Amino acid sequence: MSAFINGGLNDTIRKFGYPQTLIREYAYWMVLVRPAQPTLGALVLAAKGEATAFGDLLPGAHAELATITRDIETALKTVIGYDRINYLMLMMVDPYVHFHVIPRYAGSRSGAGLTIEDAGWPKPPALGEAHSLSETETSALVALIQSGFPAMSSRID
Repeated sequence: MSAFINGGLNDTIRKFGYPQTLIREYAYWMVLVRPAQPTLGALVLAAKGEATAFGDLLPGAHAELATITRDIETALKTVIGYDRINYLMLMMVDPYVHFHVIPRYAGSRSGAGLTIEDAGWPKPPALGEAHSLSETETSALVALIQSGFPAMSSRID
């Protein structure tokens, strides 16, 4: 079993700019704006705690993904208008469980004062051609994406 600590930050979460990049926090996960944007609205979905293998997450973390992915897809469809969405679990450099969430689209999308082309469309995302966000751009993009998220549910699953 993982060394999961509910609410525990890990180095991966910190590396991706927490707390400035935080979109929404859940019981087992955090949704962050990805500081390098290969496409507009790219996110990091990071598990809290110390798990370095997807299978080591607690059952509640797996169950919570249904709500989180629905929230992410609702928000990004609303504010970015993606055509497809890619969830990439790479974990080669940053060992703690996390996904790179990359909205995909033909052409470019604009929002929060940014215009970013999907340079990889329709092939795999061109992660190496990402726009590095400034602090001002990060704040604006966090606010934009948060505006598309549904209200937090008060129910406990």
